[in-house]
Amino acid sequence: MKEPIRIGALISGSGTNLQAIIDACESGDIGGRIVFIGSDNPDAAGLEKGRRLKIPTFVVNYSAIIRRLKKTPETVKVPDDFDLDAVLSKQNLFSADTDEKKVKAFFITRAAAEAKLLDRMNPYPFDLLVLAGFMRNLTPYLIDRVNTVWDHPRIMNIHPALLPAFPGIDGYGDTFRYGCKIGGCTVHFVDYGEDSGPIIGQKTYEIFEDDTLASVRAKGLKLEWELYPECVKMFAEGRLKKVRQTYPLKDGKKMHRTVVRILPSPKR
Repeated sequence: MKEPIRIGALISGSGTNLQAIIDACESGDIGGRIVFIGSDNPDAAGLEKGRRLKIPTFVVNYSAIIRRLKKTPETVKVPDDFDLDAVLSKQNLFSADTDEKKVKAFFITRAAAEAKLLDRMNPYPFDLLVLAGFMRNLTPYLIDRVNTVWDHPRIMNIHPALLPAFPGIDGYGDTFRYGCKIGGCTVHFVDYGEDSGPIIGQKTYEIFEDDTLASVRAKGLKLEWELYPECVKMFAEGRLKKVRQTYPLKDGKKMHRTVVRILPSPKR
């Protein structure tokens, strides 16, 4: 029998997806346990879930760090192992024509915040880090310190749209305003871009003429609470494998993509 995996969680708000994962762990559906809950938001309601269950919780206040950089940049400590050029060469969050000063300021503040995040996570070794409504993009600085083996990514995220359509912060709103007839949610591993990592699982719902943004969001959230635990369960069972796939194109060239292969369920 496999050992239960250790799951770290990062949230920014109420933590409803976190609750779905906690419930699946407590019921035994996921062979795992939550070892910490961290947040960028001191007022995140989901932190109380951890306190009630005696799960360690902590906050790294991103907003305070960003404000401090703007007012007194000399007080923001960048970690000694932070290499701005290396991060810039890997990142896919900003296009080449984005203002260079803005991009550098973004990654410097994030490095300061992520170094604190790593320090707070360090006492709680984890096998999987789940982003459960964590409203901050992770940068290569943190990602590379968690994902140390190429074919075994350890950071998972849920997104409120059918990726690769509608990345960003308002997936349900974008889906609804575009006039889509089908919406959904996606769980994926995190890479250096915004909601661009290899897809693990998706669920869909229909959108009807009398639907509103509120009803679309309600449909999506219900599916999120099913999908995220299912994907975490597959990770716990060792069924997710990241592979490099090659696809032939019409002009004779080839396209390469990183995808997630789902292995068969373990035999009982």
